[in-house]
Amino acid sequence: MTQLSAAQTPQHTPGDGSRALYGGRINRRITVRDITAAKERGEKWPMLTAYDATTASVFDEAGIPVMLVGDSAGNCHLGYETTVPVTLDEMTMLSAAVVRGTSRALIVGDLPFGSYQEGPVQALRSATRLVKEAGVGAVKLEGGERSHRQIELLVESGIPVMAHIGLTPQSVNSMGYRVQGRGEEAAQQLLRDAKAVQDAGAFAVVLELVPAELAAEVTRTLHVPTVGIGAGSGTDAQVLVWTDMLGLTGGRVPKFVKQYADLRKVMGDAAKAYAEDVVGGTFPQDEHAVH
Repeated sequence: MTQLSAAQTPQHTPGDGSRALYGGRINRRITVRDITAAKERGEKWPMLTAYDATTASVFDEAGIPVMLVGDSAGNCHLGYETTVPVTLDEMTMLSAAVVRGTSRALIVGDLPFGSYQEGPVQALRSATRLVKEAGVGAVKLEGGERSHRQIELLVESGIPVMAHIGLTPQSVNSMGYRVQGRGEEAAQQLLRDAKAVQDAGAFAVVLELVPAELAAEVTRTLHVPTVGIGAGSGTDAQVLVWTDMLGLTGGRVPKFVKQYADLRKVMGDAAKAYAEDVVGGTFPQDEHAVH
């Protein structure tokens, strides 16, 4: 990677609202270069998942600068128990819908389990589908050192890559759902993974379910942005699954989730009110009819 001299490096002031990813005046598609510049400015930014055009359009209008079409759609929308069964065809369809529903956000499409594990060539073939058929601006894949060859080839081929280390849900059958990076040996491995994906060319790194102190250390060590989920406040950005964030997910939600609304109750109440109107004959009324 070419290193710029101090004189060549763009100088930014933290909080520069004209360039800010969230709340700034960027009125075009946000790119990975904007993400890199935000790190230089010391600017934090939000990321949410999205899986359909309508939801994505709401988040786009709200100014969310980066949206992840995650394979978490398997749990949230497709009825799978884990992300493992999600296919590349499904991710391509969902990613295309999100792209069509947005005009400003950088859309990152997840490479699902089985679409890149065979090696760099398979990874390039899969990522090319998401870029060409869905129109995403970047892809995400899981794994640190074990995925560095895939990342290198994708970046060399002109496809921006967001890496994902720590808890990697596609590996649930081997690691389960538990905090990663606890203990000196595990912490050192996570640091090696982070440096490996950065050296391979990843423009950002998701840190999932790792101790806050370790996530902050990784963030200080890397020159690319870190995106935390269950990793404390010391990362450059935060991401949440939108159905968790808006209270649509049923049952227990992870400890690290803050619910900003209770859409499950709102939708349930609305559905009951509609049903009662239909059963009681109060809907539709004349104002809802065509004559």
